[in-house]
Amino acid sequence: GRRGRTKRCKKKMAKGNKRRKVDEGLVQKRINHEDEELGQDVPEEEEDDVRPDNTETSDMAAGVSDGKYRNKQRCLVVCSRGVTARHRHLLEDLRTLMPHHKKESKLDSGNDAAGRMVNDISMLRSCNSVLFLECRKHMDCYMWLSRLNGANPGPSVRFLVSNIHTMDELRLTGNCLKGSRPILSFDESFEKQEHLRLLKGLFVDAFGTPRGHPKAKPFVDRIMSFYHADNRIWVRNYQILEQQPTTAREAQEVKKSEGQETTTSLVEIGPRFVLNPIRIFKGSFGGPTLYQNAEFVSPNALRAMEKREKGAAYMNRKRSQNKRKERKEQLVLPDDPLDSVFA
Repeated sequence: GRRGRTKRCKKKMAKGNKRRKVDEGLVQKRINHEDEELGQDVPEEEEDDVRPDNTETSDMAAGVSDGKYRNKQRCLVVCSRGVTARHRHLLEDLRTLMPHHKKESKLDSGNDAAGRMVNDISMLRSCNSVLFLECRKHMDCYMWLSRLNGANPGPSVRFLVSNIHTMDELRLTGNCLKGSRPILSFDESFEKQEHLRLLKGLFVDAFGTPRGHPKAKPFVDRIMSFYHADNRIWVRNYQILEQQPTTAREAQEVKKSEGQETTTSLVEIGPRFVLNPIRIFKGSFGGPTLYQNAEFVSPNALRAMEKREKGAAYMNRKRSQNKRKERKEQLVLPDDPLDSVFA
């Protein structure tokens, strides 16, 4: 029948393909064997390609970028279970701004060995730094930044994250190319204090996109700024916007004022958040303490103080009610003997 003929044709075609592959392999082996026996020399053009190129080292010595991917920087971005929607959106915004990140599923924050787990995962994923968002009581968000360098990982720092505003929430007009490399801007206080100088290195490792990364775009169109004020670090993300004047008169005025025909301005993109440093450790997620913020007050202590103040207000209100009642009881007029005269 027709089905039997189609099956026989398919079997013949399969046998023919196998024979053809075997013949091609035998021919290639013969060619390689003949080349080895003849001992053919490498052509001059290929010899020129094999010779080491000294232009690369000379360009690097001169400070000229060759555009190659040399800084193999990878950052593991992970969070704990129990994060709120705001914290999860902040984590996604940070992943969008970091094309060199490595993604991982949520970790159990109730386990005391969470830091050890993060270190093991980062080693398996070949990551040099870690950004870990930890949520406590579905209210408090803590950020860990750690550096992993071979056998001696560290240092690491723990922040309390507050005043979180995501990109979708702010609806700002700034926009940038996804995967573009940022300019990291730090104020002058990061060079004056020792612990801020250490934090600057951790920020550069985490948020600085390496040049030539496969997922990064070769453009610089945004600035990520870090400001130190009120013993906290304020993080902002801006777009570098260059505008050209529409008329010749505007071009002349801009050239007189700024010395060039284009105007450069900054437009905020988001997200924005505030980091309150708690403690800096020598190791990764633990170890000896290098710095501790003496002015830091935990959110649990602040909530306890607020409840204590509310309880004190209630006690004061009840105390004033009792005093008013006692005062009314004391204000009793004596009996007048003339009240019964005209009764």
